[in-house]
Amino acid sequence: MIPERPLYDDEQQAFRASVRRFIAEEIAPHTARHEAEGQVERALWRKAGAIGMLCPQVPDAYGGLGMDFRANALIGEELGWAGAQAGFTLQSDIVADYLVHYGSEEQKKRYLPAMVEGRTISAIAMTEPGTGSDLQAITTRAVREGNGWRLSGAKTYITNGAMADLVIVAAKTGDGEGARSLSLFLVEEGDAGFTRGKRLDKIGLKGNDTSELFFEEVRLPADRLLGAENGGFSMLMDQLPQERLSIAVNAQAAAQRAYDEALAFTSERQAFGKPVAAFQATRFRLAEMKTRLQVGWAHLDWAIARHVEGALSPGEASAAKLWHSEMLGELADEALQLHGGAGYMNEYPIARLWRDARVTRIYGGTSEIMKEMVAREVGDGS
Repeated sequence: MIPERPLYDDEQQAFRASVRRFIAEEIAPHTARHEAEGQVERALWRKAGAIGMLCPQVPDAYGGLGMDFRANALIGEELGWAGAQAGFTLQSDIVADYLVHYGSEEQKKRYLPAMVEGRTISAIAMTEPGTGSDLQAITTRAVREGNGWRLSGAKTYITNGAMADLVIVAAKTGDGEGARSLSLFLVEEGDAGFTRGKRLDKIGLKGNDTSELFFEEVRLPADRLLGAENGGFSMLMDQLPQERLSIAVNAQAAAQRAYDEALAFTSERQAFGKPVAAFQATRFRLAEMKTRLQVGWAHLDWAIARHVEGALSPGEASAAKLWHSEMLGELADEALQLHGGAGYMNEYPIARLWRDARVTRIYGGTSEIMKEMVAREVGDGS
């Protein structure tokens, strides 16, 4: 299980207990159905909102709990350990803060309470076919039309894309190069010209809907621009550290679950008349896994505390995502190996966990991009 740590106070630990209970009762028993259907039901979002699991950092003026990122982190830990595939962290850790930090008062009042309650499901659309992690290569464009905008383009690999009622869309708006011509827009379900492509068939995270989105001459009023015109790139860069830290949180918790599954299985499974865990080779492998988890939790707590203080740099956040996601991949693989043939069977949790782990080294920026981000700070002498 996830260890108790001094990073969280008694109030937050009590909140964790309610989150853990909700996941055990409302999500975990339905994982197979969510995977078969390719998404979680809307009713689950509303139930999660009712206990404060969505966007807890949103100020109470807009319906949130007004907590700091530690609340988001402990929710992410519990979801990661459980292998829950609902796109809650995408809404809470990523989309909500764009509105909190850059939204107008009208935009905050219009969208945030519904997101907190789970009535509105949100997504963010940056990635395009052929652009990958290169945000400056975006080709989706918005041009002025009267008092509003006309948006055209296509996005892919969009988490929550099939269900989203609200999508933050990155688009070119100016004539400048790359970073100087990017803006963010708020597109709603029902906007004429906004359509969804097929739900994408993924290796893992099958219960989390991921889709293509298309924008064909979507006409948007002026108040759908989020933040400043041509200011989108700086907003994206400012928010990416939290997104990457969120992925690191999930990865660390999932790695803990991989170890827990391996320990339980090898303690019960017999070979040559004794538990597999009694063999030195197994004990040493488990000891190595436990050691890496101990280091990982200490580093994660440092990164979360630093982020809450507003001091976590882009390079440090990238390093956290890099280390924890790579560690998850290695521990999930090791845990599956310790299951032997059983690990290759979908009836065992480790099989799904192993599949789901792979994408953490890709989304939010690949491991290679993370190394580049860390190297930039090295190059600055930081």
